[in-house]
Amino acid sequence: MPKIKIFSSNTCSNCIAAKEYFKEKGLEYEEKNVSIDPEAKKELISMGYMGVPIIFIDDEVIQGFNRSKLEEIL
Repeated sequence: MPKIKIFSSNTCSNCIAAKEYFKEKGLEYEEKNVSIDPEAKKELISMGYMGVPIIFIDDEVIQGFNRSKLEEIL
């Protein structure tokens, strides 16, 4: 099972779409919500990202919700 982590926010429609995609596929993920977790926001910025969703699947990084890229990696 791949290790999935998603950085999201409360107002991000692509974040919601990505989480729904993982649920449809029966995949577990760790969510770091930058709207409510200041440490998650600092972590995201320290990696050089300013927007969400940022999705980590094992060693791969996907910026935004890209269904075809997710299909390819998973």
